[in-house]
Amino acid sequence: MSVSPAIDAAVRAILRDTLGLSEQRAAALADDTPLFGAMPELDSMAVANLLGEMEDRLGFRIEDDEVNGDMLETFGALARFAAAKAQA
Repeated sequence: MSVSPAIDAAVRAILRDTLGLSEQRAAALADDTPLFGAMPELDSMAVANLLGEMEDRLGFRIEDDEVNGDMLETFGALARFAAAKAQA
């Protein structure tokens, strides 16, 4: 699934805001940039905040059974998850 520029930008902004990333660091996120387990800012508490912000800003609900390591593995995986939820 391709990710629209709007979803890509929104996910970058959400990561930037919830994790306190610089503009440069958020802009440098590539499709294969590892997230959970590789980014020290993204701990379990930050995941809860991140998912809540995604729901608020992108207008969808994330069910508990949808949250897994695969969706948080890379920036691309998270962006594709957000794109799929936004289309549903």
